[in-house]
Amino acid sequence: MRVAVLGAGAVGARVARQLLASDSVDQVLLRDVSSERLARSAGSIGDRVVIEHHPFPATLDADAVVVASPRGTQLAAVEEAISAGLPAVLVSDGLAETVAILRLDRAARDAGIPVLVGAGFAPGLTCVLVAHGMSWFDEVDEIHVYKMGAGGPACALVHHRALSRFSYDWRDDAWTRRPGGSGRELCWFPEPVGPRDCYRAALADPVLLHHAFPGVGRITSRMAATRRDRLTAPMPMLTPTHVEGGTGAVRVELRGRRGTAQETLVLGAAERPAVGAAVVAATAIEWVLDGRVSVGGMAGLAEAVEPVGFLGELADRGLATEIFEGDGAGS
Repeated sequence: MRVAVLGAGAVGARVARQLLASDSVDQVLLRDVSSERLARSAGSIGDRVVIEHHPFPATLDADAVVVASPRGTQLAAVEEAISAGLPAVLVSDGLAETVAILRLDRAARDAGIPVLVGAGFAPGLTCVLVAHGMSWFDEVDEIHVYKMGAGGPACALVHHRALSRFSYDWRDDAWTRRPGGSGRELCWFPEPVGPRDCYRAALADPVLLHHAFPGVGRITSRMAATRRDRLTAPMPMLTPTHVEGGTGAVRVELRGRRGTAQETLVLGAAERPAVGAAVVAATAIEWVLDGRVSVGGMAGLAEAVEPVGFLGELADRGLATEIFEGDGAGS
């Protein structure tokens, strides 16, 4: 069994290591346009990785594909995977590109393959947490997603731009457009992150969650940001980012009815975003290869996997979920 991993950055290299460490695949094909990233990754992965430099061969010699390449390259990568009839998992969080990729649903269905969109830390883990939380309620009225941290330079650039672009919330059977950087809300993340100010941004989570749960009346997302982040969001990112960010976190909040009572459920996780995204993506591609996903065509993880089993496997790999209890749950 061979998996092609497109992108050897902070997430892609870890996906390759996760797959080989678990012996779920025989070989990993690793592609990247940067020779430096490929050399750095190859030295830490081992001898079961095949390195392909740019310009790449015309065909992908693999059984499945993980797309962990930068923003702006993923749509073409998915089109290539669909043309080759290869199931794919995408580590993506850009709103515009996610919407464009979802429009390839018919092509993926015609090819008879699953394509799992947004299979990272957020969206990805957040979608699975929401799917798990849905089972606790008789009826869910609201879903709110919060994220903090970036997995690497490419991810940091997406987040930087997202704060200056319009966010889209699902409310009352329609999309509501709001300015990025507005809607300040103090949110408590799992330790060691703790409380952070969060703001609206152009995030993909509401699109994927509405796709999975069209009956929920309100779906929103926010990301943690500082005053400086908001002020500089419309400008080019001039300060070089770290190869990998520090500890990040995600939190999902569901509000609805259980029996006759209105209740709120809050789930979250703390981890370096690149590590969390790689664990989720590696587990997702293993489920695809094992035939354990329940969809064909385009879908987010909330639609594709059984949440309890999936979260259990993430915990086995060190990515544990926390349940918020007490007064802090209703922030």
